[in-house]
Amino acid sequence: MHIHPSHPLQRSRFIWLSLFFICTFLEITALYYQHILDYAPCVSCIHVRLWVALIWLISLIGLILPAVKAVRALLLTATLFCFSALIERSWTLLGTERGYFIGSCNVDIGLPNWLALDQWLPFMFKVETTCGYTPFIIANITMAEVLIVLSSVLWLFVLLWLFYTFKKPAFSRR
Repeated sequence: MHIHPSHPLQRSRFIWLSLFFICTFLEITALYYQHILDYAPCVSCIHVRLWVALIWLISLIGLILPAVKAVRALLLTATLFCFSALIERSWTLLGTERGYFIGSCNVDIGLPNWLALDQWLPFMFKVETTCGYTPFIIANITMAEVLIVLSSVLWLFVLLWLFYTFKKPAFSRR
């Protein structure tokens, strides 16, 4: 069965694939900063990685499952929730590094024992320092600032995609 490139199924797969690659790039970048540039991750950084990993997993499911409207709506709603949490964690990172939030974070990731990702994948999910700052990416823009902007734009994109999922096609004469 050949599916035309403009078919909604193809566009849906392209969008899931885009999210998959964006999340992959974000995780690789985080690991590069940790293991190559030696920036130890704090608990908020690890929470960001967890949310990005969950979006990565959801996008993988979106690629594999057929484009059934109800499944797509469920996956998009989950993705929207994850991006909301990612924005909150990014805001916490930015607030901590700029001094908006007083207090300190601990080194406990806060996951239940049955989901001990910090023990199973310590190279990726082990907290190594307390919160305080995020590294500069380019032109004095910090990683927290980039995360807020990127996750906000992607949140809006996913919200629009969710609305598009329920949009009725316009009547057309052929």
